[in-house]
Amino acid sequence: ASQGVEVQAALAFAMAGDTARAESLAQDLGKHFPLDTQMQSLWLPAIQAQLALDRKNPLAALNALQAASPIELGMSLTGCLYHVYVRGEAYLAAGQGNAAAVEFQKILDHSGIVQNCWTGALAHLGVARGNALQARTSQGADADAARTRALAAYKDFLTLWKDADPDIPILKEAKAEYAKLQ
Repeated sequence: ASQGVEVQAALAFAMAGDTARAESLAQDLGKHFPLDTQMQSLWLPAIQAQLALDRKNPLAALNALQAASPIELGMSLTGCLYHVYVRGEAYLAAGQGNAAAVEFQKILDHSGIVQNCWTGALAHLGVARGNALQARTSQGADADAARTRALAAYKDFLTLWKDADPDIPILKEAKAEYAKLQ
């Protein structure tokens, strides 16, 4: 299989919770591409971070992604910005709503890189969830502002998904979260 296909498969396995297959593919990729900057600095850290999230360890996920930060927007010719997405998820899991929203917003701000990748659509939901979390953990005007940003981001997400199958689990979750926030 090509390098890109293996990376995508490893990420998919990690996101689906099949840690054994994801780890096996990641080890293979690490061995076969030891000098590949994108592999070592972006892809493998994204896979490791997702595996850490599977193990309910958001801090390990954030640590794994530190190497990607300085180069992530310049090296992401393959699009999707998975590492940014996983970092956003890690911040959500760590209870850091504002930091999560910032990461997901990076994806929205770089739609030219992301193009039609799924991370672009789900980044709207990530921004909403980050702001909703910030609204719950803040007080006064900060909480109100975060809630307003969350509602707008949920609206954006639901508008994008208006023609989707209503039984898709993430869409049901988003609708329930939006309703609870209103």
